[in-house]
Amino acid sequence: MKVDNRTCKPLSIDIRVLGKTDTETCKRMLSELSKGLAHPARVEIIRILNHTPLEERCICGDIVGALPLAQSSVSQHLKVLKETGWIHGEIDGPRVCYCIVGGIIEYYMELVRRSTQE
Repeated sequence: MKVDNRTCKPLSIDIRVLGKTDTETCKRMLSELSKGLAHPARVEIIRILNHTPLEERCICGDIVGALPLAQSSVSQHLKVLKETGWIHGEIDGPRVCYCIVGGIIEYYMELVRRSTQE
């Protein structure tokens, strides 16, 4: 991954909102987030972004360089991750920079817990 003082605007999700969320809504939210992880390449992208410091951001080309996939395939996977709420992207001139949404992994795990308990 390249490092060149790029910064990612913080975007996070508040897990506390789940305390007021009913089980059926949690199940729907879990289903939507799970769509984002429904391909091994997307799981790997989340792993890469999760290990990228918050003060940095990943350019699509950086992610392409880390995966054995064509740029068009990586872009499509990034689109799905963005649409399902796992990541956010910012346009930086001709590039798009991506970061994982803060707290999203913990949020997902809490959705699993709340959706599978009795």
